[in-house]
Amino acid sequence: MAERRIVVDNLYLVYEGLLNINDFYLVIDKWLREKGYDKCEKRNSEQVYKDGRQIELELEPWKKITDYARIVINMTFWMSNLKEVQVKKDKYTIKMMQGKVTVRMIAYLDTDYEGMWEGKPVFYLFRHIIDKWVYRVDVRKYESAVADDAFHLYNTMKSFLNLYRFQ
Repeated sequence: MAERRIVVDNLYLVYEGLLNINDFYLVIDKWLREKGYDKCEKRNSEQVYKDGRQIELELEPWKKITDYARIVINMTFWMSNLKEVQVKKDKYTIKMMQGKVTVRMIAYLDTDYEGMWEGKPVFYLFRHIIDKWVYRVDVRKYESAVADDAFHLYNTMKSFLNLYRFQ
């Protein structure tokens, strides 16, 4: 089983107001493709209530750094009280959503994610010694890459949502 090191824990983004959910999802998808992540959708659910829709989405994109390490960013989106509204912009009428969006991000560094060093207790001991003494610098470098990617994605989502604040 892989060793999972939490690098960025519970980074929250809260937004309330107008937004286009499809554009928001496309911005995230474009960022993941540009950075070389493979997207994995863990959960996607939607409920319709009298006061609006609620959407819960969990994504866990990952990117392979080496055969031994990979970056995993777990994102959970809670969108509540979503109501469709008509917004006039210039001469056009646009359909948008009004509601609250909360995003939680947790970024991990997975080492030995294929389980190659877990077969026998001796291999596990060797892996622990190599991680502690030989690959110490590499693991720190990988952890900084995890943090950089997580904060860059966070800032990309935040800047996209801030575009809607001033419409």
